[in-house]
Amino acid sequence: MLALLFCGVSIALPPFVRADACKDIRMYKETPSAGQPFAFNCINLSPTSGKVHVTWYKYPGKSPISTNAQSRIHQEQNWILFLPLTQEDTGIYQCVINYTNTCHRIHVNLTVLRKYWYCFSGNSQLILSDEYKQILHAGKDDSLTCHLNFPQSCVLDSITWYKDCKEIKGGRFTRWRIKLSVSNVSAEDGGDYACQAQLTHTGKRYTILNSITVNITETHGYAGRIPKIIYPKNNSIEVQPGTTLTVDCNITDTRDNTNLRSWRVNDTLVDDYYNESKRIREGFESHISFQKHIFYTVNITFSEVKMEDYGHPFICHAGVSAAYFILKLPAPDVQAYLIGGLVTLIGAAVSVTYIYNIFKIDIVLWYRSAFLSTEIKEDGKLYDAYVLYPKPQREIQSHEVDTLVLKILPEVLERQCGYKLFIFGRDEFPGQAVANVIDENIKLCRRLIIIIVPEFLSFDLLKNMSEEQIAVYNALIQDGMKVILIELEKVKDYTAMPESIQYIKQKHGAIQWSGDFTEQSQCAKTKFWKKVRYHMPPKRPPPSSSTQMLKHTY
Repeated sequence: MLALLFCGVSIALPPFVRADACKDIRMYKETPSAGQPFAFNCINLSPTSGKVHVTWYKYPGKSPISTNAQSRIHQEQNWILFLPLTQEDTGIYQCVINYTNTCHRIHVNLTVLRKYWYCFSGNSQLILSDEYKQILHAGKDDSLTCHLNFPQSCVLDSITWYKDCKEIKGGRFTRWRIKLSVSNVSAEDGGDYACQAQLTHTGKRYTILNSITVNITETHGYAGRIPKIIYPKNNSIEVQPGTTLTVDCNITDTRDNTNLRSWRVNDTLVDDYYNESKRIREGFESHISFQKHIFYTVNITFSEVKMEDYGHPFICHAGVSAAYFILKLPAPDVQAYLIGGLVTLIGAAVSVTYIYNIFKIDIVLWYRSAFLSTEIKEDGKLYDAYVLYPKPQREIQSHEVDTLVLKILPEVLERQCGYKLFIFGRDEFPGQAVANVIDENIKLCRRLIIIIVPEFLSFDLLKNMSEEQIAVYNALIQDGMKVILIELEKVKDYTAMPESIQYIKQKHGAIQWSGDFTEQSQCAKTKFWKKVRYHMPPKRPPPSSSTQMLKHTY
């Protein structure tokens, strides 16, 4: 168990436990000046793959460098920052890079010196942060670089260039960010240069001064010095309007080359072309040094892509090399449209079905009243429904059934809705045989309405009562008549009912009476009567006068 616990902890905390097992891959020597800001980024100096975790240490200590941005020495992502340096910072610093399965370690041997730049014309001295040597090529347009490598949290501005202690202004010199462009380089352009910049970090400002020694060389053929633009490749980029876009220009160049790298549109520097809106800006240049060449990256950022940006080439320049990209609208995603259309159709179908199920009865009743009345063909039937009801033994239930059947049903279905009902006990002629009356009239009806009384389980009388036997027989077997079950009260158990009634309930369902035997229950627009009307046949138009005369004569 102890071994498993140790293994789990070692996996959970790889930057701390496995640091000593890292592979040393490189040692760097840096000699910056005290009193100046200094930063070092180790992630660009090591191959990366997958997720990376970087931790800085000062050798031989085991505690990581602070990540508090207010500390004079602290780590920001992959960087270590000194704001500013002191001579006590001299020592060896370790950058431990943990990958998914491997660990690398880089050593930086930092020797902090106090350097001064003596400006003979002003008889004064300024502290230098570093010294560089650069080359300008005679007879060509070339440029110098002010090396300012700091993380994005550091804001650099107010870059000023000097030559022999004098500020450079105009003429053949053009200042552009960290670059100083020199047109038609001559031998007199050699000498001592310096670039000065202001750095702001967490509200604090620092001054940086770099000294540059410039030598002039004659050029004998330029082919070997032409920078290579890896990306863009005169290609197009699909992007939606309104989105944010950043495009990198990746360039490889020789170590002694000082080409100017920039983004242009319509033969104008991007920052100048969009000076007012600042919607499209060029980012600061970064680089990675290799043994024989340097890999540069300078990006262009669209804070919001607009329609006016499409079709115009945005060109990355690196010396005499140039490459562009063009924005274009994405091609329509046919599959997305098809899926979207299908989802919309399915959603519409589900919505329509849901709405129809809720308002089905109202829709059908409206449709019947609007369209079906003139389309119904004669079927030889005289009645819309035959009403079959029990004769309860209890006086209260008998009264309720009689009220429903003999008063309310005729009032609503016949007088208000125009249906014609046959109710045994009301519509037969005196003296007729019961069996003949039922047999003849049930065949002249389009529906069979059966009134169910829960406590009146004497529907077993169907075995003995000819009216019920004949009606149910004709409805279920002979004519296939549609049956409407109306429960006077809620029936919880149909098992005590005859099988024929159980079958009708299972096939057609039942409607529960919800009235109270008052005038309010005698409105055809109530929910109960709408359900009954829905199961009734479509209302038929009144017969013509000739038809009435023939029937009356018959």
